[in-house]
This record gives sequence, structure tokens and C-alpha cells, in this order.
Amino acid sequence: MAQIVTTHREQIARLKRIEGQIRGIQRMIEEERYCIDILHQLQAIEAAVKVVEANILKKHLQHCVGDAVKSGSEREQDAKLDEIIKLLFRFKT
Repeated sequence: MAQIVTTHREQIARLKRIEGQIRGIQRMIEEERYCIDILHQLQAIEAAVKVVEANILKKHLQHCVGDAVKSGSEREQDAKLDEIIKLLFRFKT
């Protein structure tokens, strides 16, 4: 697996590429392109968004959660863990 990028600037660049892909899909729909071609592009966008999500989650775990662990504060650690648990299960129901 490729190394995950963790800077905000690099995430912005990825999001701008995704934005361009979305505009491309809009054109495809306006041009009444073949459904399967549109669906392939939608899957590519979904994969790209998941990479951004993974990168931001990794940064959060390394820095925010890591700082809470290093702080030694059980309260801060529990708060960060609760935050992650809520995030992971937010759309699962």
C-alpha cells in the first residue's frame, strides 16, 4: 500500500482533483454518456474520497489522539477514543 500523505495542503490538492472529476461526470450526464462509463467515474471518485478520509484519519490518530495518550490524562484519552468510536459507527446504522 502506498504511504498515506498527511498534510492539509496535499489533501486540498486531492480534493481539487476530485472536484474536477465531479465536473467531468456532470458533463458526461449532460452529454448522456453510457451509464457504465459514468458509474466507473463515480467509483473512482469514491475511492479518491476514501484516500482523503484515510489520510485525515491517520493524521488525527497520529497527532490528536497521540497527544492525548502522551498527556497521561485519562479523561483526554477517553474523549479522543469516544470521538473515534462515534465517527466509525456514525453511518453504520
